[in-house]
Amino acid sequence: MIMMKAILVEEKDQSLYIGDFEKPKIGPNEILVKVKATALNRADLLQKRGLYPPPHGASPILGLEMSGIVEELGAEVTGWKKGDRVCALLPGGGYAEYVSIPADMSMRVPEQLSFEQAAAIPEVFLTAYLNMFWLGNLQKGQTILIHAGASGVGTAAIQLAKEKGANIIVTAGTPEKRELCLSLGADYAIDYKEGPFSEKIKTATEDKGVDLIFDFIGADYWDENIRSLRFDGKLIIIGTMGGSKVKEVDLGKLLAKRLQVIGTALRTQPPEKKSQLTQDLSNFAFAKIASGDIKPILDSTWDWADANKAHAHMEQNKNAGKIVLRVNA
Repeated sequence: MIMMKAILVEEKDQSLYIGDFEKPKIGPNEILVKVKATALNRADLLQKRGLYPPPHGASPILGLEMSGIVEELGAEVTGWKKGDRVCALLPGGGYAEYVSIPADMSMRVPEQLSFEQAAAIPEVFLTAYLNMFWLGNLQKGQTILIHAGASGVGTAAIQLAKEKGANIIVTAGTPEKRELCLSLGADYAIDYKEGPFSEKIKTATEDKGVDLIFDFIGADYWDENIRSLRFDGKLIIIGTMGGSKVKEVDLGKLLAKRLQVIGTALRTQPPEKKSQLTQDLSNFAFAKIASGDIKPILDSTWDWADANKAHAHMEQNKNAGKIVLRVNA
């Protein structure tokens, strides 16, 4: 058994430490990547507490995305060679020295990007693309409300929606975060701490409401979200940071405005859908990413030995953009 270094979870207190783990093997259509950087996601915070187990067959190691260098090719892999720079979405395993990934789920890292920047792309940009365009069918001229606009997914969503030609409203809790959202292309930024946001949505949209809402919060925002949607609007729920149980739901409001409520998760999508999603995002955005017109937003970069500190930074909601770990194995 060949071993590698990886960040593991101490069961007693859910703290993180660097230890030994079996090095992954590759199949005929996979590539082995020497990881240079990985990025944090809120799913990591849940998984280390046993609240978000990885999909069947996935690595138990934390980490839903990474960037690195191709080190080994499966027998049937074409289009890649050893030494290529790559980033990819993962079902798990990013907090490690090596990962194995399907070749068709890999994205080529533009020369202009560092490994730290590249590691901040896959999860947030694929999540934003899936929910805004595949599920939300966001069109040019429509209006989207993006909650947690300064988060990693939020900053990606703003830029992709701007590229589509949509009107963008965000919520964010500090002046600095709202200014970041506006600088990325948001048209209107709301301080959610000032009270109900639906009245401000009415003002911003001339009482029309928004076509699409991108929501990480869940129960706490349910009523305000329903009020903020226009006829035939869609509410896409991708997180439940504000709770998962709504005490009372008036289904009549959904019927009256012909609303759609969609729950979704990227991690559990089947491999063939992830491959197609990867290709669609690459076609839509990677030329812009290479030119710098669309960019991953990094909040901070940490050595992987400081993973506990990086997790605390996210748990305290201090980040604007992505938190990245350098893998120094």
